[in-house]
Amino acid sequence: MAVQPDLVDGVSPVAGRSLWQDAWLRLRRNRAAVASMIVLAALCLVGIFGPMLWPHPYDQVYPKFVRVPASLEPYPRADSILPGFEGLLQRARLDHGEPVLEGGEVSVRVTSDKPIDPRVLRYFERSDLFASPRLDLAEDELSATLAADVERLHFYFGTDAIGRDLAARVMIGVRISLAIGILASIMALLLGVTYGAVSGYLGGRVDNVMMRVVDILYSLPFIFFVILMVVFFGRSLIIIFIAIGATEWLDMARIVRGQTLSLKRQEFVQAAEALGATRTGILVRHIVPNTLGPVVVFVTLLVPKAILLESLLSFLGLGVQDPLTSLGLLISEGAANMRGALWLLVWPALTLTLILFALNFLGDGLRDSLDPKDR
Repeated sequence: MAVQPDLVDGVSPVAGRSLWQDAWLRLRRNRAAVASMIVLAALCLVGIFGPMLWPHPYDQVYPKFVRVPASLEPYPRADSILPGFEGLLQRARLDHGEPVLEGGEVSVRVTSDKPIDPRVLRYFERSDLFASPRLDLAEDELSATLAADVERLHFYFGTDAIGRDLAARVMIGVRISLAIGILASIMALLLGVTYGAVSGYLGGRVDNVMMRVVDILYSLPFIFFVILMVVFFGRSLIIIFIAIGATEWLDMARIVRGQTLSLKRQEFVQAAEALGATRTGILVRHIVPNTLGPVVVFVTLLVPKAILLESLLSFLGLGVQDPLTSLGLLISEGAANMRGALWLLVWPALTLTLILFALNFLGDGLRDSLDPKDR
């Protein structure tokens, strides 16, 4: 039966959705995964731009503020500034009223039976607590207003064992840990996908030999491999992410090989072979794109694994070198000082826990959104 033209004139064609568009729509409905993406994006921004914008450099040492607790109040605190100022006034033998602390300046009204000698400022100039002392003498020189500046600093996470700001150290630790985790995962992704796809598609003896190589590499202890690389090449960030990526691609290769073995028997691959497509073209255009669903999910789980391995290496002293730091190294230092300075362990551990939870929730959301059985 012919369709009347006037019945379809006003009907617009319905646009279809690709697999990735459908997966994105389903991922957006997962609140935990969306919240995890927001948290990870915020942590990435903090790791990239935080050390640049933070007032304290991550490697600057403040000798006067060693292992001070986390506080919203600036250091030094008022209960230590005013007594110190009064002590210097007593050494100068000046009668004075009650010192007043306003912001970064402390001032007091002083009097004397004799004309006040401006050289009394030397007592304040020699002090490590006060700077730029000033004396505003009255006309009779028997009274004056004495003022001095005091540098007050905020340490919201406290300071470490040698007086470095812990918040700045945590920011640079987030940058290093995420960079190593992402770079190692990219390396494992490239090696594992290429190796697994080639092995699974070629099959036969080639596949058998390539998988036996993977089995041999599985038998090598990770720590032994890292120690060898550190001995021969020294400790550096590049060696760390190469060591992690060079061992973590084995799982990726097995996953991609299993997917390739099932995909190469599908009709679209056989059709491409019948049309004369090369093996490289079939792998690049048909096999690898169809394995990306499980691969993306595995990468979200590989990043926290790489971060944990880097934390383990830093905890054992094989990771990054001072003054650079990572979350694992900060946790190691915090564990050594946890009895007297618990904040040195709490803040890096909470940050690492937040990253790991966010990555795992994101991986679960991607797994659910890319699973064709759950549609």
